Formats: sequence, C-alpha cells, structure tokens
Amino acid sequence: MRTEGFSARYRGLDSWDNAEILETILEAQCLGLAAIKPIIPALSQAAAAIAERLRRPAGRLAYAGAGTSARLAVIDGTELTPTFGWPAERTRFLIAGGPAALTRSVEGAEDDETAGATACTEAALGPDDALIAVAASGRTPYTLAACRAARAAGALTIGLANNPGAPLLTIAEHPLLADTGPEVISGSTRLKAGTAQKAVLNMLSTLVMVRLGKVYDGLMVDVAPTNDKLRARALRMVCEITEVDETAAGKALDVASGNVKLAALIALGLSADRARSLLDETAGHLRPALETIKT
Repeated sequence: MRTEGFSARYRGLDSWDNAEILETILEAQCLGLAAIKPIIPALSQAAAAIAERLRRPAGRLAYAGAGTSARLAVIDGTELTPTFGWPAERTRFLIAGGPAALTRSVEGAEDDETAGATACTEAALGPDDALIAVAASGRTPYTLAACRAARAAGALTIGLANNPGAPLLTIAEHPLLADTGPEVISGSTRLKAGTAQKAVLNMLSTLVMVRLGKVYDGLMVDVAPTNDKLRARALRMVCEITEVDETAAGKALDVASGNVKLAALIALGLSADRARSLLDETAGHLRPALETIKT
C-alpha cells in the first residue's frame, strides 16, 4: 500500500531542524490536496447521486469508517446540521468500536467485519439512503463489510480511499481515489491522507447541500440561528438577499421564526403562508422562489 510506504524524501527527518520538518509536512499536505483534482468529475457524479437519494422524504446520509477516517467523517456529518439545517436524525454514523472510538483507540475494532455488517443492519440502511465509506487503506475490514451490506440493502455507496486498487474502490458504486502516496511519517494517514479525506468530504457534502437548495449565492440560507453570532448572520443574509434594512429584515425573521429563506420572501412583501407555499413549490430552493416574485 502506498500509504504504508517509505519515501527516501524523508530520510533523516528526525535530525532536521524544526522549520525544515514543518515545511516538509506542509509540502506534503499540499500534495495531498493536489491529489483531489483528478477526481473532481467522479466527485460531481457522486454528489448528484447522493442528492437524488436525499431528496426523498426518508433519505438519510450515512458515514462508515474506523480510526482517523471515522473521526473525519463524524466531523463532516455533524456539521451539516448547524451549517445547512440538515436534520440530525437523517444522518447516521457507523464507527468501528462505537462512539467511544472517537476519542480513544479501540484496538481490533477495525478488523471486525461482523460489526461492520451489523452496524449497517442496525442503521436500517436501504434504497432511500446513501453511505460514504472512508478508509485510507481502502481495505479496512469493518468499513468494507459496512459498504457491502449497505449496497446489498439497496443503499447508494460511495467509497473514499487513498490507495490505488483498494477493495473499497471496487465494492462501492462511486469509487473516489485520492492517491496521496507515502506519508512524511510512514503509515501515519492522519497526515496528508487525512487532509485529502477531509477536503473530499467537505467538497462532497457541501455540493450535495447546494443541490438540495440549502445555499443561495454563497450564503448558508438554511442555517439554524441558535446563538447570537448565527442570529446576526441570519439578519445580514436577509439584508443581502432582499436589500431591505436591518429593521425590516429583523421583523421578517421574527415572523419567520428565524428561517432565512422564509424571512427573505416575507421581507419582499409575501405573507408568511404564501412564502411557505412558494418554498414548497420550489422544493425549498430560494432562487426560483425569488424569480417567481420578480415575474
């Protein structure tokens, strides 16, 4: 496996000075990110397929992984709720070793194929769902078993790995290979492989949310305004979208109970009921709703 290989580039690393070590690690991170560009077409196709499943009323997004890969997946999936208003109950995490493995190593958990398949069964993944399986090696038994079980149950499967020819890339319907090569510290895939995984997950889930209508221009219009910072952000977004002043935007947000898209339509003169109806007609997409008002 390339991620387990040793590169002569890093021979003598422990004898280098601090700045040289840090510059080398940074160089490797940049190379990890560069490995993503060739798979942008595959990422686009995977995102479109995920969005199609999640448009279904019962559609859920699930992640499967072990170790660093699982932790990165949980970061990505957890952030979808506060950022995009994605319902938390429609996100599932299949983690080797369970939730405790997010903060400490659970030895042997990644080798448990039965647990991977069982986690899929317990999550009741099916034809409405999409699973993103993540493994730097692309051969982690837990993750492979979860991916196989999900696909057998009819769920859409996406496999993200960092090694060419990895089994995960064969099992998943949408294989995503970020070929990052040997690490600065051999086998430590928390480094550039992990950086590439994090970026791929960010790109994939963000594009899915855009296609689900949760972004307008560069604004997170389905944000949940649960604190002062986010309430201020919601106010700014309504002002930006509608060009009304803060007083009018604030009143619209009050009527809309903090819902930015609804508040924008109200600020432009629609009643709350008509605004809700219009967003229902556009499947929650703000742009066509605004265009309807203009025409």
